[in-house]
Amino acid sequence: MNKRADGGGIRFAPPADAPGRRRGRGAVSNRSGRFEALVREADALALAECPPPPSVETTVQISETRTGLTWNRSPDVDFDRSVNPYQGCEHGCIYCYARPTHAYLGLSPGIDFETRIFAKEATPERLRETFAQRGYQPATIALGANTDPYQPTEQKLQLTRRVLECLLEHRHPVSIVTKSARVLRDLDLLEELSAMNLVRVLVSITTLDHRLANRMEPRASTPARRLEAVARLHDAGVPVVVMNAPVIPGLTDMEIERLVAAAADAGAESAHYVLLRLPGEVAELFEEWLHAHVPGAARRVLALVRETRGGALYQPEFGLRRRGSGPYADLIRTRFRAAVRRHGLDARMPVLDTSWFRPDPAQGELALS
Repeated sequence: MNKRADGGGIRFAPPADAPGRRRGRGAVSNRSGRFEALVREADALALAECPPPPSVETTVQISETRTGLTWNRSPDVDFDRSVNPYQGCEHGCIYCYARPTHAYLGLSPGIDFETRIFAKEATPERLRETFAQRGYQPATIALGANTDPYQPTEQKLQLTRRVLECLLEHRHPVSIVTKSARVLRDLDLLEELSAMNLVRVLVSITTLDHRLANRMEPRASTPARRLEAVARLHDAGVPVVVMNAPVIPGLTDMEIERLVAAAADAGAESAHYVLLRLPGEVAELFEEWLHAHVPGAARRVLALVRETRGGALYQPEFGLRRRGSGPYADLIRTRFRAAVRRHGLDARMPVLDTSWFRPDPAQGELALS
């Protein structure tokens, strides 16, 4: 039994009782994507009788990219453009809403999503071309809105760092979302951007329970290291927000008050949350994970997810995707709002500055000389 500070607990299935579990991977299976002609499904009885599956190595493939920015008109988010240097994410977060994107490549949103990573090597060059276009109007770019820009492969490729260097050259505002303490590697760039009010960092923390995090998001930084990153960003003068994302009914929602308090102690300026959402293949993958890792909690978690989603596992409608509906979702919202008010984390973050933007950095340097 893994006891929590609030008196609750989670009974984890030991490795021998978790059929299909791969060390260091979140998904239990390589379930077929929705567009494949043949459907692969794991046979629970066969899995139980087989030895643990072999580990799967990560492969990284350079991917063509024709544009630097992805545009959206979703009223659920406060940005209209984003940059994702990578497709697929080695962090392996079982609940990741980006998993279904691998189905469009003919790959599985399961193990494939975590092990077959595509790096958009030309992203900085495409961004420079976009910024140079006549009529381009700067606004905050969300870096890592889909997959984490600081996942492990970034250590070698440094693609995210090149993107930040490009944004700094052009004096372009950026908002970064990550679950990795690796963001501290680029503290030198972040400090320069921050001096011109051009950056904020959103550190996503799902749980403070390191054992649960290890199974749910196996290759992301530990919760303690993420809180340390929040503190170091704050000390360096970089605006930092903690995202309690996702809040999982019946599994992590009991931590809301403790997590918000930890965010405040670490120096976060604001805190927000997103309710668990399970689009496409993610619902089945998450259900597999529950039965493999926390079988005693699976039934209650799924029941509470449905209670917050109008009887389903997912609500695609704008306005409901991030917050859910029903009494239990309302209770989560009320508790979170009370917690952030108590710790002074309910203030709106200042708008990032667009007045520094320069389409041509060379001309900017000449003007200063």
